[in-house]
Amino acid sequence: MSLVRSFRSLILVSCLSLTPLLVPIASFTRPAYAQQEQIMRTLTVRGAGKASVATTLTQVQLGVEVQGKTASEVQQQTAERSAAVVEFLRGRNVDKLQTTGISLNPQYDYANNRQQIIGYTASNSVSFRVPTEQAGDLLDQAVQAGATRIDSVSFVAEDAATEAARQQAIQQAVQNAQAQAQAVLSSLGLQQQEIVSIQVDGASAPPPMFARREALMADSAAPPASPVVGGEQEVQASVTLQIRY
Repeated sequence: MSLVRSFRSLILVSCLSLTPLLVPIASFTRPAYAQQEQIMRTLTVRGAGKASVATTLTQVQLGVEVQGKTASEVQQQTAERSAAVVEFLRGRNVDKLQTTGISLNPQYDYANNRQQIIGYTASNSVSFRVPTEQAGDLLDQAVQAGATRIDSVSFVAEDAATEAARQQAIQQAVQNAQAQAQAVLSSLGLQQQEIVSIQVDGASAPPPMFARREALMADSAAPPASPVVGGEQEVQASVTLQIRY
């Protein structure tokens, strides 16, 4: 009996000695859980904004194309006419003038199931930028100077104007996101505490607007002034806010 009493006393003492250790564990766990719950109370909203910018510049790609019997003949004629076009464009002080393509290709005749070279086609193309109000007159004069093709015409905005529109679109996107957050929180009887995360998802202009023109031959009658009218582009932006409440 004495042995059993000693064993029961030992168990009782062990339990009493372990009980105080449970108190500090509970006291540390509850604040950590409460802090985690507070961090999770966030609202994520995405706002959108846009701004218009005038396309005051015209991007042009034009060229010279010559056909003939021999490769040397068409290559020489293309070089001479291209040089005249480039000299004219330099005289008009166009911006970003550069060569965009040079080619020399044979022409084939497939009569009687036989492939035979009957001539060659050579081309040389350049691109440049010019103020839109000058584009129509300049295109007509470029054809008179020797250009035989107008491959593409597109309209773009100046870099400074695009950047200003970008900033405006971002500001509008932030205001839109904040308005959404306020509408959600007020309808639930909650109050905004602080913005904990900001992400600018994008703010860029769409691709340039293109205006196609049919190929023009140098010996065709050119109009007094080809009308070239630009327009406006929209710069779009989006902002994502994470708000604690």
